[in-house]
Amino acid sequence: MLAETTVRTLGRAAKALRHTTAVAAGVPLRCGVDLGTASIIEVVLTPDDRPVACEMEVCQVARDGLVVDYMGAIEVVKRLTGRLRQRLGAELDAAAIAVPPGTSAANSNTHRYIVEAADLTVRAVLDEPTAANSVLGVRDGAVVDIGGGTTGLSVFKDGQVVYEADEPTGGTHMNLVLMGRYGLTFEQAEAFKLSPAKADEVRAAVRPVVEKMATIVANHLSGHDAEEIWLVGGPVSQDGIEAIFADRLGVPVHKPPHPMLVTPLGIAMNVPKEGEPC
Repeated sequence: MLAETTVRTLGRAAKALRHTTAVAAGVPLRCGVDLGTASIIEVVLTPDDRPVACEMEVCQVARDGLVVDYMGAIEVVKRLTGRLRQRLGAELDAAAIAVPPGTSAANSNTHRYIVEAADLTVRAVLDEPTAANSVLGVRDGAVVDIGGGTTGLSVFKDGQVVYEADEPTGGTHMNLVLMGRYGLTFEQAEAFKLSPAKADEVRAAVRPVVEKMATIVANHLSGHDAEEIWLVGGPVSQDGIEAIFADRLGVPVHKPPHPMLVTPLGIAMNVPKEGEPC
């Protein structure tokens, strides 16, 4: 299970969406920018990995891990970074980004250029499940990052990545099911999906999508002895999703508190601290 300090840090990250923690002048801050299919999230940490501010914006500038609206992505990242600078009253420079496993160098560079357009310096690039594991600390198991467009996973042995993969199917596909079933627009489907009052209906409607995600993970885990699975990402907030995965995979499946914030928090933790090599 998660260490109590990790649970507290995730709680602070969630609180940082609404409240800013004062930082003394001159303290070097580090940004993690998670450029996803359904939203962009930016987390700011102190050198001791304490979240002090967080911003997010729902947007559709990427699809299945690929940026499809370059200028739109730049505008969002600039907007989020500007808000964070204003909230903190401090300059932000050092940043890290993450991409789905298997992303080409060209697409990784696209993510880098978007973030650097907001006057941030990208000092680290990593894959999303590995970023998440910087928070979770899984040594022997798998971390599954379910985003808006893809399901990615990294398998860890003795704390090292031994396998990684990424396939289309994510929260957007849940929306498509809800659109077809209830005659909704994409935006209405997103609101429907997130409504606590509709949780039981949503769970029943999107179960085939979740089962497909679990099958994707099962196929990629074939031949790997993963002792436990951790799920992260926005769609993981759905009640009961871990039980569906556990039924399909036959191993313990967990989800942390505030699963949407695990990956951006882990991205920020991978920005080299002052004096560390990039």
